[in-house]
Amino acid sequence: MGTDEMLNLNQRVAVVTGSVGNLGAATARVLAALGARLALVDRSQSRLEAAYPEWSGGTDHLLVGDVDLTSHASIRSMIDRVVERFDRVDILVNTVGGFRGGKPLHEADPADWDAMFAVNVRTTADACRAVVPQMIQQGSGRIVNVASRAARRGEAGLSAYCAAKAAVVRLTESLSEELKTSGINVNCVLPGTIDTPQNRKASPEADPSAWVTPEAIADVIAFLASDAARAIHGAAVPIYGTG
Repeated sequence: MGTDEMLNLNQRVAVVTGSVGNLGAATARVLAALGARLALVDRSQSRLEAAYPEWSGGTDHLLVGDVDLTSHASIRSMIDRVVERFDRVDILVNTVGGFRGGKPLHEADPADWDAMFAVNVRTTADACRAVVPQMIQQGSGRIVNVASRAARRGEAGLSAYCAAKAAVVRLTESLSEELKTSGINVNCVLPGTIDTPQNRKASPEADPSAWVTPEAIADVIAFLASDAARAIHGAAVPIYGTG
């Protein structure tokens, strides 16, 4: 089997959480270009329909809005809808996450810590928990989580964010150990600063050419979701750009 054939995702069913966000949208486009059928997930149905008007109401893709990714019951219901529509789930990409920080731990609101773990760790864990039984039943699957460069090293004022993203890496490794003999690959990516309109606005003095684009990250996610990455288990792939 050639490399191009192994990267082909023809008719694979991919669930992408946070698919209206910059990274989620880039990932959706790359996976679709490789032939995947998509279940695009967001907390708002109207936002999904506005972001993907060409796929709304179609047969190849499913827009699953009004999903609360902090609720296991809501996630479970979403996976049930996907399986009902496509009969399987081959790929799960967890792009949902959030950033909050700036104060040292002793000055920060404890709610910030809870929020960072809820949006970065709990959403990832619960989405994995919901999809794994289906993948085990199929005997195959790919899960790609999104951590961060911040998972590698703590930074002042970012204790909650760094700890949460480090937890995503450890979660990925643990899931990989649990599932790799079931035909399921679990890996994660570690983006550096992503070149988004929001980050450009927040850091107007920075040089965005050194940042990594959502499309570059999406290409690596697509590789990890493909047969070309069949021997990779529990990896945390750095994607930093030149910064």
